[in-house]
Amino acid sequence: MPPKTQLRYRDAGVDIDEADRAVGSIKKLARGTFTRGVLTDIGSFGACFELAGMRRPVLVSSADGVGTKLKVAFLTGRHDTVGEDLVNHCVNDIAVQGARPLFFLDYFAVGKLDAGIAAAVVSGIARGCRANGCALIGGETAEMPGLYTDSEYDLAGFIVGAAERGQLLTGAKIRAGDALLALPSTGLHTNGYSLARKLLFEVAGYGPKTLLPDVGASVGDALLAVHRSYLKPLRALADAGLLRGAAHITGGGITDNTPRMLPKGLAAAIDTSAWQIPPLFEVLRRIGNIPDDDYRRTFNLGAGMIFAVPARGAGRAETLLRSLGERPFQIGEVIAHQRGRPRVEYR
Repeated sequence: MPPKTQLRYRDAGVDIDEADRAVGSIKKLARGTFTRGVLTDIGSFGACFELAGMRRPVLVSSADGVGTKLKVAFLTGRHDTVGEDLVNHCVNDIAVQGARPLFFLDYFAVGKLDAGIAAAVVSGIARGCRANGCALIGGETAEMPGLYTDSEYDLAGFIVGAAERGQLLTGAKIRAGDALLALPSTGLHTNGYSLARKLLFEVAGYGPKTLLPDVGASVGDALLAVHRSYLKPLRALADAGLLRGAAHITGGGITDNTPRMLPKGLAAAIDTSAWQIPPLFEVLRRIGNIPDDDYRRTFNLGAGMIFAVPARGAGRAETLLRSLGERPFQIGEVIAHQRGRPRVEYR
């Protein structure tokens, strides 16, 4: 039997008016990121971007999310940083292959749409895009009652960049004896949050406002520190002819990510005494008594990006990075390795 009263989309949990308000805010934020290559406005069925000025362009793309770092945003009510996390993570992933970012698209899915929260999230995305010279040219905002709880959302992004064919970073030029330089991370970035949340909130019983004396910040502030972009220092090394390979230290830590830039027959020898692991990671280790192998494969341990540079050019590379305000440290070297696939050896 059909109902006697009329049912609207809102009765099923989807508010089209709220969606219109959200889209209105998003359009303004996105337009502030547009570059000369953008050919269509927000709201088209498909976004168009003109690729010009390159002789043999190769498109480099990546898709990623923020993971359970979102749970910390929900807990603290702070939604303006996770979008920047998302963009910077994706930028780093294509930058290590030699690409400059061109454009970005986001996917924001909620159980119940709140235009204010959506605008806060997209403000972070727009901020990250502007900082990296990347245009936010489209995306999807989906309200799906019953699939997500009303107070939570998921966030993902897709990035496209380009590089000249001869300037791709494939790792093929890396040689035994090359120096491995690292740049500091700004915290956990976007990895290891399932373990970090369990340790801090469940095992230790902390709340988001609990002060961590060793860290000098509250739990919420420490966990929401923005995943930084390494695009500028990476491009500076590449443009100076000093970069042979790069590894973004994300899920899998130093152990699993460093070998991704190495060709067969080589390994990374990492000197564990070369840098001081930031206090936040040591706090997590103490709370959970985390074994070394898990510790090194779950967290970045303060090294967010690793560069392979020629041994004779290591000093120049460090000087260049310091001139940009960076704090590089030599984390190890590339060594010959004949036992299977590339790997990390800790010393």
